[in-house]
Parts: sequence; C-alpha cells; structure tokens
Amino acid sequence: MADSWWGNYSTVKRFFIIYLAGMTSLTLSASLSILKHSPLFTYLALYIISLGSGSIKPCLTAFGADQFDNTDTSAKASFFSWYFVSIKLGTFFVSTVIVWIQDNYGWNVGFGTPTLLAGIAFISFMAGSGYYRHCKPSGSPFTRLCQVIVAATRKHYLNVLEENDSVLYQAKGKSEIVPGNEQLEHTPEFSFLDKAAIVTSSDFSNSGAVNPWRLCTMSQAEEFKSILRLLPIWATFILSSMVPTLESSVFVEQAMVMDTRFGSLNIPPASLSSFNVLAIVMFSPIYDKVIMPIVYKFTTKEGGMSHFQRAGVGSLFFILALSSAAIVETERLQIARNEGLAHQNVAVPMSVFWQIPQYVLVGIGEVFNQIGMLDFFYDQAPNSMRSICVALALLTISLGSYANSIILTVVNQATGWIPENLNEGRLDCFFWLLVGLCLVNLAVFVYCATRYRYRRSGIQC
Repeated sequence: MADSWWGNYSTVKRFFIIYLAGMTSLTLSASLSILKHSPLFTYLALYIISLGSGSIKPCLTAFGADQFDNTDTSAKASFFSWYFVSIKLGTFFVSTVIVWIQDNYGWNVGFGTPTLLAGIAFISFMAGSGYYRHCKPSGSPFTRLCQVIVAATRKHYLNVLEENDSVLYQAKGKSEIVPGNEQLEHTPEFSFLDKAAIVTSSDFSNSGAVNPWRLCTMSQAEEFKSILRLLPIWATFILSSMVPTLESSVFVEQAMVMDTRFGSLNIPPASLSSFNVLAIVMFSPIYDKVIMPIVYKFTTKEGGMSHFQRAGVGSLFFILALSSAAIVETERLQIARNEGLAHQNVAVPMSVFWQIPQYVLVGIGEVFNQIGMLDFFYDQAPNSMRSICVALALLTISLGSYANSIILTVVNQATGWIPENLNEGRLDCFFWLLVGLCLVNLAVFVYCATRYRYRRSGIQC
C-alpha cells in the first residue's frame, strides 16, 4: 500500500492510529474487570498491535531514509545506525523500566505507560509533517512485475542479443507507462525478461497506445532483475539474523545454570542482554565517527565500507560470539564435573558475567551486519519498491527467530544435547554446530556478494 498508493508518510500515519488502538485495547483488557477474563479481547488487541507495528517499521525506516539525498550515503548510513540504536534502547527500556512498573504497579499501569509514550511519539511524528520530503508512489509494483512475466512469456520465441539493447523499448525521460518510475541501465543477467521489452506490431492498439501486458520498458524488466538479484543475498541474512535471537533463548538457559550472584544481589539471567544494548549504543557512534573515517582513508569509498563488507564483518563477530559462548559452556561443564554436579540440575560455581563477551560481540556484530543489511536493501531496491524491500530485510529477523527454534528442536531431538538438566547436556557442541553453520552461510554470502551487480539508475526519487 505504501509503495503503490499511499506513500510512506500516509501509511505510517494510518497504521500508527491502528497501533495506538491496539495498545489502548490491551491497556483496557488489563484495567476493566469485564475484560480481564476475556482472552479473545486480549488476543484481538495483540493482533491489532502486530498489524500496526509490522506496517509501521518498514515504512518508517524507508521514510526516514527518504529525507536524505541518494548521493549522501554516509548520512543515510548514520540514520540507519541511530534508527537501529533507538529500537534497541526501546527494547531495553521495556525489559527494565516497564517490567519494574508492571511488577510494582500492575499490568494496567505497565501497559498504560507505553501506550502513553506511543501517543507522544505519534504527536512528535505529526509535528514534523510540514518539513518532510515525500516520494510519490508510482502504482502497484506487483502489477508491473506480473506484466513483465506475461509479456516475456508471450514473446518466448523471440531472441535478443545481450550486446545490443537498442532493440529494447525504453520510454524517454521517466517512464510513460509508470509515472514517477526510475530508468535503469540494461544488464545481461536474466535475459529471458528482456523479451518483455522487444517491440512487435501486436504491442500497440489501433490508436497507437502501448498494451502494458504485451510490451514493457527495459527499466521494468531491470526492476524485476534487481529484485531477483536481491533474493540470494536476502536468504543468507536469515541465518545471520538468527544469532541475535539466541540472547533471549539459549543464552538465558546457559545463564540459569551459572552463578548469578553479584555481591548480595542476584542478577536475573535475562538482564545480561543489557550488555548487548550497551555495546550497540557505545559502538555505533564509534563506528560512525572513528572507524568510518579511518577505513575511508584506505578504501576511498563513501561510508568507508561497502554494504557487503560491513555485513560480512558483522557475520565474523557473530561467529566470534558463538565461539565465546561455546568456550564458556565447555569450561562450565568441566567445573560441573569437577564439583560433582554433572547429574544435578543446579547452578555451577562459575560467574554469569563470563557471558558478557558473547553479548558484547553479538552487539558489535549487529552494528555491522543488521544495520548494513537495512542500508543495503534500501539502497538497492527500485525506487518504487523501497518499503517492500526494507520489509523483506526486517522479515529476516522474524525468520531468523523461527530458524533458531527449528534448529534447536531438530538438533535436540537428534542428539539430546540440550536436556532439561544442562549439566548433563552438550550445549557447547550446539554452539560449535552454529559456528559451522554460520561459516558455511558466510561462504555462501561471499560467493553471492562477489557476483552481485549493483543497481544503476539515471533517475532519483
């Protein structure tokens, strides 16, 4: 809807209202006695929140990046960094302050507080309405993709020489078929799609008008190609996005069988994720202000690193984090055996703070990998499909969470490495298995990245 008809601003505004309606409903479900025992109303509120949040995030990300010139890549990279930091800070605030409010003042106040904050955020967003830069939507991109498939299929018997793209139809200036669409340079890959732009006499009506289901512009075919080129890269980000989800699952389970004491205090196992947030908050400005200028001196690339280089470095940090977790678990199991605790489901006398390096390494990896992923998908998306491509990037985070659950379940059923009593298990082997999977995934990513052809266009949004 954002890319086709409404634009990012209107889409964010409308679904923000839906999101607020969901948050308000959730607060009411915890406040009114008549609704407290109505699971249906609670589930309805949660689904409304999901609809609003899932619609806001990709459109808001793309809309924020739209405020910068296409040539100002360093400023856009900084925007993505701070956008990611703000999400992590929000998560940290909810997992600490809001949880404390819920524990001490009840669910109604616990839900009411973020609802109030979301309302303030909406007012803040609307207050800048007169200053935003807007990119006009250019019609349904899915329709244009279908037109390319249909037109190319109809002309499957025709041939076009890769070195001669002059026979391919291309409207002058901005496309006459799709107003506001960009013009892309011809590329030799997926040459079958080029057939959609071969001109034949049957492509025109008696009045001379073009039938868009018989003849597409070369830029339309290239738009389709750019999406196809993104898919292999997109697939490799799913496994990379899986690593941060371990913080709320396996890392917490590991912490529960470690010594959580800090003086007279007992540290909640899940609270160590705060070190991940701190790493992201601290490292993001270091990357922007220190690392980027230094790397730029050697590479002379705007932003210091390419998208692929940044994402690849992040993947290496993920591998280091998993290796750190495996080493910690190996040492923990050794202590359990030495202390005669191998068959007891109790905490081992090894400080939980040994987990800090793995949380920090994951945080640094996210600064490189996840932010680089958002920047890459926005930059390489056709102008008419930027919100969709950013949504695809965010989808890898969700799919990464599912991948974590699936791998964990399958491996445990096949090997028994992660029993209820982790002192009898081999969680270290599970971590090393993930290291191997991430190494294979990194090799596939490098292979795809070295063969990727960057999108080139002549018209900016």
